[in-house]
Amino acid sequence: MRLVSWNVNGIRAVMKKDFMASLESMQTDVLCLQETKAQDDQVLEALSELEGYHIYSNSAVKKGYSGTAILTKEKPLNVEYDMGIEEHDQEGRVIAAEYAEFILVTVYTPNSGSELKRLDYRQQWDADFLAYLKALEARKPVLVCGDLNVAHKDIDLARPKPNYNKSAGYMQAEIDGIDNLTAAGFVDTFRLKKQDEVKYSWWSYRAGARGRNIGWRIDYFLVSEAFAAQVSDADILNDVMGSDHCPVQVDVAV
Repeated sequence: MRLVSWNVNGIRAVMKKDFMASLESMQTDVLCLQETKAQDDQVLEALSELEGYHIYSNSAVKKGYSGTAILTKEKPLNVEYDMGIEEHDQEGRVIAAEYAEFILVTVYTPNSGSELKRLDYRQQWDADFLAYLKALEARKPVLVCGDLNVAHKDIDLARPKPNYNKSAGYMQAEIDGIDNLTAAGFVDTFRLKKQDEVKYSWWSYRAGARGRNIGWRIDYFLVSEAFAAQVSDADILNDVMGSDHCPVQVDVAV
């Protein structure tokens, strides 16, 4: 089973940038989207020509902001939205789809912001999201994917020293959040399979960063330790265009 996660930076925008051709080239069974920037009905409208996938969307109260979706060939046993915490459930950031052998969670983690105004909120989010995942894991192994808005280690961004503890996405408080995920038994599939390979999943639109590959790895697939042996491959599809992020992928044996 192939699963792909992609922050599309607007579903209606990416549809104008060969999205359907990209989807076909990825040959994925499940595609998780973040930052759809559309209401649920607008997501369905944008994907109206898509065949062979069940579509589940979670949109923010604020229009044109945030939002997640799951496109899946196999109909899940159950789909749940949000974490059940009102403070966190206004922005359409979480969908969980249950399959026979695992629960798939797609997440668009809040960004701390250019002036770090949401850093305190982000820390609360990280703690609550980990508790949410562990509660799901009590039922079945969990695969969690999406834009976690943090580079984990120096290898995961092109310029670690100038950004460390100065830039959103590489603050120690954010790094602590992903450290807590891995310490709780969630395995970073890209590092599991690719060890020290340098690949990024997001590039600023400024100064030709993507062409110069001055990027960050902030999009992930993490899996419950009990499921890690079933991950046969993991990759970052940085030749797929259409967004400031590129898709990330895992192949799992089920």
